[in-house]
Amino acid sequence: MAFHAESFYKERTMQTQSMNPIQEMQKAVDVVNTSLHPEHKIAATLFGVDHHGHNFSISHTNYWPDSISAKIGTDKKVGNSSGTIHAETACILAAPLTNGANLCITDPFCPNCAKNIAEAGIANIYIDHKGLDKEWMAANQEAFASMSLRICARAGINVYEVNRKAQTITPIYEAPRDYKPLLENPVTLAKIDAATAIDFTALITEARNHNKGHEFALCLAEDPSGAQFLMTARRHAAIGYSRQVPSSMEGKQGKYSFIVQPVTRLLMNAPRFGLRITDGYVFTTRVPTAREQVNMVGTGLSAITIANPERARDKGAIDAMKALSAAHIIDYKTLA
Repeated sequence: MAFHAESFYKERTMQTQSMNPIQEMQKAVDVVNTSLHPEHKIAATLFGVDHHGHNFSISHTNYWPDSISAKIGTDKKVGNSSGTIHAETACILAAPLTNGANLCITDPFCPNCAKNIAEAGIANIYIDHKGLDKEWMAANQEAFASMSLRICARAGINVYEVNRKAQTITPIYEAPRDYKPLLENPVTLAKIDAATAIDFTALITEARNHNKGHEFALCLAEDPSGAQFLMTARRHAAIGYSRQVPSSMEGKQGKYSFIVQPVTRLLMNAPRFGLRITDGYVFTTRVPTAREQVNMVGTGLSAITIANPERARDKGAIDAMKALSAAHIIDYKTLA
């Protein structure tokens, strides 16, 4: 049974009217100093409703995955990426279901996290007011305004400032109530018959024929009941943008880009649909970016199959693959 997940995207609403964003923000503030980052200690709390209709709340700081910390170190980059998982992304990867959920953050979010938040279906973002006066915001105000907030606006995500002492929530950006983001290229899901033996190579071959000319990735994933799905994602601009993005947006804007890579889309959409990616059953047409590879480690993935291990967006991706392979953190396989 194959279907586009478009209807699922459109069903996003604020799930947790009974949960107080100010109280949830306090949870992030309470753990932020447990971050081991020597300069930028950041924490986030993601709260929403799980598959059973029960409220959940997850808090994380930015952190180095144990394998990267132990085998590569916290003082080295992984390719051209830091070896850390950002707090916002850590919450998404650990959540049971992110569609319509809410995210409290101690600091403003970077454009990469904005793209992740949009792909995960987060409905509302709350930023602690103290974070708006911190060093990161001072140095990255242009990236926050021209990229992070623009990505949220296109995706229809509300952004608020929270003042815990004053007990106030002030809009930074609110999407129109009837706004529906453009969804030209949603992730696709295909449910796999439980009685069918899975031939992953055959699934890859079929997907390559269907996606000729496109950079894409696919994976197997399970829902809480054990039902299996094939999830496929093409490279595309951030949610709400047309595939015909201007050339000025196609490339990097300093450190960042409006383009979302295929593996990132899998990592973020899996929790959006309440799925968990099955380790060893991930395929991509080219080497993931260094940031994607680090986030794979944060997801608990240890293997990936790559159609062309010599093709990548940049040299940093190849360097990350070499470093993570040499450290035996990720096993990189190629098609026979």
